[in-house]
Amino acid sequence: MTLKAHFSRVLGAAPGRLHFAAHSHHPWPDVSFDAHQQAWLDAARHLDHKWDVVFGEVIPEAQRHVASELGLSDPSTLVFAPNTHEFVLRLLSCLPEKPRIVTSDSEFHSFERQISRLNEDGLVQVTRVPSEPFDTFPQRLIDASKDAQLVFVSHVFFNSGAVLRDVDALVKALPASAMVVLDGYHGFCAVPTSLKAIEDRCFYVAGGYKYAMAGEGACFLHVPKSTSFRPRNTGWFAAFGALQEKSKDRVPYASSGGAFMGATFDPSGLYRLNAVMRWRQSVGFTTPVARAHAHALQQRFLAGLSESTLVRSEQLVVADSQRGQFLTFRTSDAKGLSAELQTRNVITDARDDRLRFGFGPYQDEGDVEQVLGRLRKR
Repeated sequence: MTLKAHFSRVLGAAPGRLHFAAHSHHPWPDVSFDAHQQAWLDAARHLDHKWDVVFGEVIPEAQRHVASELGLSDPSTLVFAPNTHEFVLRLLSCLPEKPRIVTSDSEFHSFERQISRLNEDGLVQVTRVPSEPFDTFPQRLIDASKDAQLVFVSHVFFNSGAVLRDVDALVKALPASAMVVLDGYHGFCAVPTSLKAIEDRCFYVAGGYKYAMAGEGACFLHVPKSTSFRPRNTGWFAAFGALQEKSKDRVPYASSGGAFMGATFDPSGLYRLNAVMRWRQSVGFTTPVARAHAHALQQRFLAGLSESTLVRSEQLVVADSQRGQFLTFRTSDAKGLSAELQTRNVITDARDDRLRFGFGPYQDEGDVEQVLGRLRKR
């Protein structure tokens, strides 16, 4: 499936550019432009009363879209924020003093930087389980988590593209006393995901910046309905619909996901998210279809690599199909190669010794042939 015609604004903004960084800033489909305008128009029309529209229409629709995508039984378990770091802070604020945190050595910087800084001051104890070899990672994480207060792990590792195996079994095997958080940013709308069997056991955090194609400001957190956590980092929105009566010595919280709300935010990202999710439904671009399209382009790309290209297939970090929608190549000159490709009008992404190529619906086989041509050594 090719949907290039639906990305005319992005593709037309820089003719000749080959964007192969869908795992980073994903191009936005045209419908998001109109949605962004609608957010402005609603603000102009309603002014202060725009929040009646946001909380009465925009957020409930976004909750329904995300709940459907993740197989959640109750959309009210979902709460939104401008970025996932806000949720990370809120989750950490639920933990006891000097908590033991178990995670992988391949977590995204938003989380990794924060816990590293807290660890500097002795405020947390961190155990990082190596993500490689991938096939044994789940059991090694379980073994390391016996006395953890927080287990935080990615569904798809950002620095390799490897998909976490047996998520349901892993979550169920972790200590019942631990807060379990699944970071789904590289999995949401890229890897078919159902949280049905573990929705009351784990938190799930992701957003619209990548494969949901909605851009910034549309991050979300699924909160297990049975949770009793009361975040110390809390905004005034978290009091909306609070069931407890306000008392002098106890701050009230909303029920379900609302307890993890923050404060005033720019809602335009949620307008874009809703528009893109509606568009995906209208054109039949489901997550399985998206995955099949991306993987077909990946295979064509890999088949075209050779000794004469700047990267080779033997440098691939994840060689089997258990990966997300991007390919990661291990090379000591990852940043240099990414910079060189930039001069050839090819957008990629490099982190440490990893060079990443992402694939999406705005690409077709012709784009893959073009990028292979630009990858040839000079």
